[in-house]
Amino acid sequence: MAGSILGNNVRRVEDPRFITGRGRYMEDLEAVNGLYLRSVRSQIPHGILNEVHVAEARELPGIVAVLTADDFDLPDNRPTRPADIATGRPLVARDRVRFVGETVAVIVAESQVAAADAADLVWADIDPLDACASVEQALAATDYLYPELGTNIVAEKGDVPDPDFFADADVVVEAVFHNQRLAAVPMETSNALALSESDGSVTAWVSSQNVFGQRNTIAKALGLEPSEVRGRVADMGGGFGAKFYSYPEQIIAADLARRFNRPVRWIESRAENMVGMTHGRAQTQRVTIGAKADGKITGLRVDLDQEVGAYPTFAVYIPTWTRQMASGVYKIPKIEFHYRDIVSNTTPVHAYRGAGRPEASALVERIVDLLADRLEVDPTELRRVNFIQPEDFPFETATGAHYDSGDYEKALDKALEMADYSGLRAEQERRRAAGNGKLLGIGVASYVEVTAPADQEEWGAAEVHEDGTVTVRVGTSSHGQGHETAFAQVAAAEFKIPYTDITVIFGDTKVIERGDGTGGSRSLQIGGGAVRQASQMVVVRAKHIAADHLEASVDDIVVFDGGLVGVRGVPDSGLTWPQLVQMSQEEVHMSDADEGGGLAEETIFQQQAATYPFGTHVSVVEVDADTGAVAMLRHVAVDDAGNILNRYLMDGQVHGGIAQGAGQALLEEFQYDDWANPLTGNLVSYLIPASVNMPSFEIAHTETPTPHNEMGVKGIGEAATIGSTPAIHNAVIDAVSHLGVDHIDMPLTSAKVWEAINR
Repeated sequence: MAGSILGNNVRRVEDPRFITGRGRYMEDLEAVNGLYLRSVRSQIPHGILNEVHVAEARELPGIVAVLTADDFDLPDNRPTRPADIATGRPLVARDRVRFVGETVAVIVAESQVAAADAADLVWADIDPLDACASVEQALAATDYLYPELGTNIVAEKGDVPDPDFFADADVVVEAVFHNQRLAAVPMETSNALALSESDGSVTAWVSSQNVFGQRNTIAKALGLEPSEVRGRVADMGGGFGAKFYSYPEQIIAADLARRFNRPVRWIESRAENMVGMTHGRAQTQRVTIGAKADGKITGLRVDLDQEVGAYPTFAVYIPTWTRQMASGVYKIPKIEFHYRDIVSNTTPVHAYRGAGRPEASALVERIVDLLADRLEVDPTELRRVNFIQPEDFPFETATGAHYDSGDYEKALDKALEMADYSGLRAEQERRRAAGNGKLLGIGVASYVEVTAPADQEEWGAAEVHEDGTVTVRVGTSSHGQGHETAFAQVAAAEFKIPYTDITVIFGDTKVIERGDGTGGSRSLQIGGGAVRQASQMVVVRAKHIAADHLEASVDDIVVFDGGLVGVRGVPDSGLTWPQLVQMSQEEVHMSDADEGGGLAEETIFQQQAATYPFGTHVSVVEVDADTGAVAMLRHVAVDDAGNILNRYLMDGQVHGGIAQGAGQALLEEFQYDDWANPLTGNLVSYLIPASVNMPSFEIAHTETPTPHNEMGVKGIGEAATIGSTPAIHNAVIDAVSHLGVDHIDMPLTSAKVWEAINR
């Protein structure tokens, strides 16, 4: 990437409009004569729904309609798996409610205030049933969420345990880890704005990471062709995986816009968001590891329960990714893995930053630390003994993951050097010897994750305009990552014009042919690959035009810095992009390779396979022995996502990832009481990290290119969350390990740590 705008730390082109308040988020979109949609949500976690009383609410001024399930003829929102009609989610509850927050009625009003007032007057007559707030309760229950299934286990898959699996091990360590349930908490909640067009079609603005998926879901529900629904995405305040889900209100808004022939807007409150937006993680992991006396791992066994919430969605697939990445960075010769997907009377679980990969990293990095403790060796040395080596790549793990490239020890060495690991260990010993109540903990996590694990193709297009500027269109969309800058850099490298002369368009199904959305850290490698390929196709077309005009071989035509296209070594021969556009339109060239008609191309980029970023994080914490309070002192992150396009963008993703990882390790947990009532339904009871909780991050990178795309890039959007959580977790346990504490489940709150110290 040397000598190119690729790899340069250019400033984000989207930031000026955000900083000056010119961003266009969903609530900034005008809707003349618009209506407001509000859900009335069940306060009962499980029960038979007899009747929803709406008469009083319908009498309020400003109320257009109060609707229940009987007022809609919309199909259930189908689950990902199992493909059983019994587990489909009705857009408005009928017959039964299954979690607190499920929609039992919808209000359509002239204002948000009127809608809120009416919602308070609607009440649902529900006969309560026993509710399951956890996996344990769900497995013991007899009031099944789906009586037709006769069980709360909706899927089960895995290896049959081998009784001799650990026969070759000198040491066997077992543990149970709870990877707790998290709320996504994006800055912008879920929303929608639907407009009925004069031709009978619908325009659906949605806060979505996959606008084509949303469009298709809405079209199917309304009985329309996909071409009759235009999906659009405005600027978006975060997603984190939870906005891949099609929420009932987004579909209902489109239906009601057609019914009333008026725009319908839905804006979710934060309280609604906490119970209505899908949650993440929620795994119980029973883990066993075997090793030789010298530390070489002989095998790993994982028995996992995935809580999927009230309705099976993408969560049923999450354990398959946990299985895929269960080997971590280690050469583990055999792995047994078994999992169950279990429904409960809680908010549905879906993808959340990392989706299965943070869970894998958490379990393997914790059990490796426990193994190091049992063997009485430094945890970094145990990692070295078991690392997959650079010469082993490409490497296939025992679970069938095909790692593309890596140098795990290089990242570990760099992180330990930055942290002064030996100095930290010496300081820890000094404090312990002196009886210092401020306990120092050092945690290490070496991770590998998979990016672009599915959907390894993407649509892209590029067009040069008469003024020499370029527009690129792509099927992914941004919700804070910096796509407009990244894709502009990719195109600018091909056209050799300023990246500020590139316009990037995404999130509109009318002007984009297709797209698989933004998730799985796929955007730069797959979306950027599509932009690069389309741009290269336009450049090839331009070279043929120039070759014909200059009477030269096309092989001798190059693009000079500054955007001139001419004969190699003869810059004065260069043609400008406006000239080339005019020539293409006039069809003055005769090359068989070009048919004229403007400088525009579109393509579908196909990557060879998934890529596997990696790295090492080192966390330094201080635990107050008297109170259990944990303070992050330092956090060192060395991440490798292949070649670096723009360090500013990469570091931004790492900063956010560390913060979310710290949130899970130390603060966040969505909790229910024993009757499945939410206990953490607002941002007073559900704690998220703030800048005051975080130290200044110390960030560096190694660069190990992938062979799977020309740019050599891998994904970075989720990596830091995957690396930071177990590093911080290990650090806190390390701080109190000399007191006999070997494990505390996340989040490592003061109360939990204090109890462990005093136990």
